[in-house]
Amino acid sequence: MPQDTLDAISPLPGPKSRGPSSLESIGVGYRLPMGTVANDQALKLHDLPAAESEPVAEGLPVRALLATSCLSGSTVLAGHSGLNRLVRGVNVMEVPDILPWVKADELLLTTAFPLTRADPSRHEQLMLDLVVDLNARGLAALAVKLGRYLDAIPQKVLDRADELGFPVLRLPDGVAFDEVLAEVFSELLNRQARVLAEADALHRAISAIVLAGGGLPQIAIEVSRLLDCVVLITTPDGRILADEGGEPHRSALEAAGQFDPSGRLLVERLRTGRQSIPASAAIPDGLAAFTGSTAPSESTAATVPTVPAAIGTAAMTSIVAGGIDHGRIVAYRADEQLPSGTVTAIERAAIVAALTITKELAVAAVEGKFRGDYLRDVLTGLTAADETVVTHCRSLGWEIDRPMVVVVAELDPVDASAAASISGSVVHRSQHERFSSAWHQVVRARDKSAPVVAFSHEVVSLLPVRPESPAPVVDQVVAAVSGDRGGGRQSFCTGVSRVVTEPAGIAAAYAQARKSVSVGRRVHGHGSVSHFDSLGVHRLLSLVPDTTELTSFAVEVLAELSSDTAEAADLRLTLQTLLDTNLNVAETARLLHFHYNTLRYRIGKLERIIGPFTTDPHLRLDVALALQVVQMRGI
Repeated sequence: MPQDTLDAISPLPGPKSRGPSSLESIGVGYRLPMGTVANDQALKLHDLPAAESEPVAEGLPVRALLATSCLSGSTVLAGHSGLNRLVRGVNVMEVPDILPWVKADELLLTTAFPLTRADPSRHEQLMLDLVVDLNARGLAALAVKLGRYLDAIPQKVLDRADELGFPVLRLPDGVAFDEVLAEVFSELLNRQARVLAEADALHRAISAIVLAGGGLPQIAIEVSRLLDCVVLITTPDGRILADEGGEPHRSALEAAGQFDPSGRLLVERLRTGRQSIPASAAIPDGLAAFTGSTAPSESTAATVPTVPAAIGTAAMTSIVAGGIDHGRIVAYRADEQLPSGTVTAIERAAIVAALTITKELAVAAVEGKFRGDYLRDVLTGLTAADETVVTHCRSLGWEIDRPMVVVVAELDPVDASAAASISGSVVHRSQHERFSSAWHQVVRARDKSAPVVAFSHEVVSLLPVRPESPAPVVDQVVAAVSGDRGGGRQSFCTGVSRVVTEPAGIAAAYAQARKSVSVGRRVHGHGSVSHFDSLGVHRLLSLVPDTTELTSFAVEVLAELSSDTAEAADLRLTLQTLLDTNLNVAETARLLHFHYNTLRYRIGKLERIIGPFTTDPHLRLDVALALQVVQMRGI
């Protein structure tokens, strides 16, 4: 895609809002009509969140406008550093209170007549206030026609405009406002047509790739080549599906710290559309954010080339199909601005990517159903894991004839009120689908032949490990799936079996892993990782099918200590610490920060409630078990 074509600018959609006053009283304004090229369905469903101040389309830099015939004789009086601000509309100032009617990224034309109607002693202050306020509202530039109502702009005003980087232009004497309006309108329209034509060419190119059998990696390669930037295609929570882009852009992207330690792109720190990435956005721990500004003045100022220490520019759009959010496309370029047609280009790419993802999901669903059903029979013991099963699994791309552990992961239940508070009309893939996808990506990155299947409420993985140290592998995988909890991910519990050295032990290991998940959540709560060998007595207690009997036992032994009150919980803590220290009163007092006499008093109180546990070893055993039952109940 030629650079001069990509420099074409897209105007804002929609007509200029007039307000309650007449056309003559508030001035004349033009805004170019422009519909969204990609993801129309997404916009109707509000699938593409964007900051209120962020325009949908691109604009024409003030510097480029000065090259047009109607403005070629203009003089830049101040704000040279802001000549790269984008113009997306034109307005005319005919009233002193113009501020309610201006919008960000407009070129405001004026003769300053409304200001000259005030007291002459106030002209300088009024002009100064106007420049400051217009800059705060994100105006692109102010073009003044001098001579008839205003001889010169006060130097104090020009100095302030220079400080703000706000361009103040002097129009040629012979230029009429209607000439400026017509030519700027025409220039924006012509450039927008070129952007749409190039975007359509890109769309056809990547469509041909997909029709020829290409997938997301090929789409990323083509878009990256045409835009000369890094292109990332991710899941909705930022897990990389495809990426492409050479030096130096990739190095700058990694240096920006936009990835968490697991390699997930921090998409929650990006916003839809185009944004500058200042170096000041870096966070000390290395997880820097792309923090494109939301205020109009900051947004326009971010495009000025004199702003120091800029890391680069990013653009992002959603991949939406049938109202379902499938992911993100992110384009990034270091040190300089992305081509002006980037947003439109990646929106077109998002259409084809959505079709590709939908196709891949449909194929994966069929294949996954077959593979999952087969592995379920092996896990549950319906099919004996003999040499025939090993051979068939190998034909499916799985290696099960090696030391491994069975890992079962289940999403933790979400509070109903919290789920109801989730706003937005984008229909996301179910949390379980996204959870399953995360496990597939993380495990396949480590070992492509490790089986991973998703059942109705759990994800099962068979991870290869070293028999003497399986824990580090499991911890690394769980940490990678969890990430930094960003991207809307939900906590989950994980159960880990003993090491399986032969395929015949897979069914037993699966049962161990499921038991570990169940017991781990009851004992340690949400987000726990429980190994079967570490369950201890909880494993035996979990085998009791009648939970009512367990509760009855705990109440009989602990009496009022089994109640759900703060005082009962405090006394249970004292009792558990005494048992943990083998009834060492001095050590218990030190651990609980009690005075020795205070602890002696508490021991007396505990014995009055549950009996002489300090002298009766059988009672101590009952008390220890009852405390574990209470812990498993989550009291």
